[in-house]
Amino acid sequence: RHLKVLAPKEPFRTERSGDRIVVDPASYRRYDGLAQAVAGLDANGVARLYSTLKPRLADAYRELGHPDGNIDAAIEKVITHLLETPAPGAGERELREDSVSYRYADPRLERASPAQKQLLRMGPENQALIQEKLREIAAALGMESGD
Repeated sequence: RHLKVLAPKEPFRTERSGDRIVVDPASYRRYDGLAQAVAGLDANGVARLYSTLKPRLADAYRELGHPDGNIDAAIEKVITHLLETPAPGAGERELREDSVSYRYADPRLERASPAQKQLLRMGPENQALIQEKLREIAAALGMESGD
């Protein structure tokens, strides 16, 4: 709710082909601006900003209930988690209707975490752009995720 400005303006759309339901590729374009913004970040600049803000981020992390305040480990865990998002091939993004929403027909995709599913919803091209930038940022931070 705090990041409504990042929410897509267009609705999620699907296509039907016989009894199959798939994501309409136009739905992926809803995230092009966000993916381009992330891809345009300077990884070294992000690392410098993180270094500057790290003490405050660690304090905030502790306030959220993480007494050790190890923000580095948390950031690396998140980056690694997002980089592990499945990269389905063509035709693997089939959906199943589930009352008022959809779920992935592929159990591997349906088991993905909410953050990974959000990355999947952005489409294969945007997913690749964001994951590449995450690798660059991780490398700039000296994290193993960037290798």
